[in-house]
Amino acid sequence: MSADSQRIATLAQAVGQSASRLEERSWEHALDAQLTRLLKTGHQDTVDTALNGLFAVDLNAYDVLMDGVEAVSESATIAVETDGAPVQYDVLLVAAPILAWTRFAIASGPIPADVLNTLSAHFSAHLLADGTKLAMASNLFSIDQLPRTHAETYAKMHKLAQAAVKGVAVKSDVKPPETAPFLADTRYLIAVVVAPAGGPMFRWQMPAAHLHQADERRNALEAWRTQATPTVTRLLPGCGIELLLPEAYYMACREADKLIRPVSIRAAVHYLTHTLACEPADLRAVIAGFGEESADGQIDEYRVAFTRRSDSDVIYGVVWPLYGQEDEEGTPPEGPLAGGMSALLPPRTPVDEIVEHLNAAGVNVIKKLGESYVMEYCDDCGAPLFADPTGELVHAEMPEDAPAGTEHFH
Repeated sequence: MSADSQRIATLAQAVGQSASRLEERSWEHALDAQLTRLLKTGHQDTVDTALNGLFAVDLNAYDVLMDGVEAVSESATIAVETDGAPVQYDVLLVAAPILAWTRFAIASGPIPADVLNTLSAHFSAHLLADGTKLAMASNLFSIDQLPRTHAETYAKMHKLAQAAVKGVAVKSDVKPPETAPFLADTRYLIAVVVAPAGGPMFRWQMPAAHLHQADERRNALEAWRTQATPTVTRLLPGCGIELLLPEAYYMACREADKLIRPVSIRAAVHYLTHTLACEPADLRAVIAGFGEESADGQIDEYRVAFTRRSDSDVIYGVVWPLYGQEDEEGTPPEGPLAGGMSALLPPRTPVDEIVEHLNAAGVNVIKKLGESYVMEYCDDCGAPLFADPTGELVHAEMPEDAPAGTEHFH
């Protein structure tokens, strides 16, 4: 490790070993200052080296450093000159995820000025606390078009913050990267919220909402969905859509990653039944676990292969990745029931969840393979390989007589 990498790794360990909140905040402040300096100057590699080093020897400190670098890249406190004196403002980068599914193509790219103004107005009116300012990026982003590093996220956050403070429009990205077409995918509106330092950013944080913040949060989401859905529909023609709660950038992206998975199952069944002119009950699903070769049998994702019931040829496939604390055994229940009667129940596994969504879509013939496979991809096109009913890894290919269309895998 370089000296800078070693410094932030040591500070992360100090945060994790703190014996009081005061000590913890003191170390966090020192860590934030170092991370801000590194991200501002684009030294992502220094941060990555520290993260990789801690991942091998101290997972608790790794989590602390990951939380820290995410926080510093998506939020800040800035000083704005007002009447000759600096005034402090808090800044937060926010993502508003949109789940979309279609048999055609899911759009992305520049947002027309009138549509952007309408979405910004609804965002401020239904989600944000009084006295805040907002600047929304003028692109609808796919996951391939989002910032790829913490340093890029930091730069995007500060660029939007300046636009919010000055009350000016944000120039769209010159030419966003191309994105692969999927039957179901996530699109993102990206914005920065600026509020007086220490003040509320969202409606549910306002003093009057403290005693019933959960209800306020639900009401805000409902209002956002009701008011913004017609406008978003204009941006995504031919798509079914669902708007998720806009939240801090990384949290919103993680939630969207999880929630797009069941949508991918539904979209696949819808696509196959319409393209092949069959019923969901005419399909069979094969679920298999996949992991890295060196991961000692650990499952990183499930791949769901679809065949007709009458034969074993894999015609389509969906990837169901596992995130965070998820694993093949399932995650224990969270929230108010955790530790109560629910602690006696077996955890709900990802396979249970996949089966539920397949059943809900009308697919009842399901084969679960016990073997764990190495994650393999087609040498020619890079598509993931799926397990057929006999357990052999194969390329998913639609029948030759099927109409041409979108055939990418999520």
